[in-house]
Amino acid sequence: MPSALDRSTIWPYRDGEPGEFYYQRYAHPTGVEAERRLGELDGGHAVLFASGTGAVTALALAFLAPDQTIALAQGAYFGTGVTFAELAGWGLRHVEFDQTGPPPDGVDLIWLEAPSNPFLTMPDLEAAVAHPAPVVVDATAATPIHLRPLEHGADFVLHSATKYLAGHDDALLGAIVCKRKEDAARLQEFRTRTGIVAAPDPCFLLLRGLKTLDVRVRRQTESAGELAGRLERHPSVIQVRYPGFGGLLSFDVAGADAARQVETSVRLIVNATSLGGVDSLLESRARWEGDRVPLGLLRLSVGLEPVEDLWDDLARALEIPGSLLHA
Repeated sequence: MPSALDRSTIWPYRDGEPGEFYYQRYAHPTGVEAERRLGELDGGHAVLFASGTGAVTALALAFLAPDQTIALAQGAYFGTGVTFAELAGWGLRHVEFDQTGPPPDGVDLIWLEAPSNPFLTMPDLEAAVAHPAPVVVDATAATPIHLRPLEHGADFVLHSATKYLAGHDDALLGAIVCKRKEDAARLQEFRTRTGIVAAPDPCFLLLRGLKTLDVRVRRQTESAGELAGRLERHPSVIQVRYPGFGGLLSFDVAGADAARQVETSVRLIVNATSLGGVDSLLESRARWEGDRVPLGLLRLSVGLEPVEDLWDDLARALEIPGSLLHA
């Protein structure tokens, strides 16, 4: 890890020639070190971007052309589909499919999410890699602690590094880890030309987060598994979704009013968006995703607080008035 954060935007030439670093848009020491470390974790070649959505955009535009089609996992993070819809004006198409089965024929890129957010489904990765199209796996919620998709035949791994990798809700970053070095070089070229670079400060915070990633994710997994089991037995909860690992789960209550009652009643758990940080977060997803999700769906990102304290907070918030339980 760099001994100090290097915020320089320029580095002097040596004997009239540029060295490894010369202008920050091309590369900088803190970012290169963060990419090296993340690449080691995922078993590939990492390229960092200014945000997760920036990484999504770069991957789509760097490797696809007008009139080509992405097969996107149904129920994946809604922002990914929103980004692809925005790119439709440039002739890029996308179709959704059930990722628990094989992808459709005739597509040019397969986009999985393991697990999906907020439905927590897992893809049939074996069926996907048997398809002739390249495979992207958004492993934001799994992290390299629980899943290394490149080892299972995927071509790219995507992370919203803002979430678990940085882990403290204070760094906006995206990452793509490539199986092939030449693909990473293409993404670096695209990043330089479009300027969607990751600045030194968030890269430095990513390096900090990676130091504790293993211990954080394992603690979050232990707590999330316990909470999922208790939520399944709670009379106010209709359905719980949890893949058996990681710190992310979702559960349904009777409807929008009941969901609002829960999210405004928690005290220890923060009512806010995002996921993957050390503080537990809970929110109703219908406010962002509309009727794409059940109106009573609540997403819970489990942090590092004592699990009994988290359960006490949830149990108190789930004391929903009877008038809201049958919405």
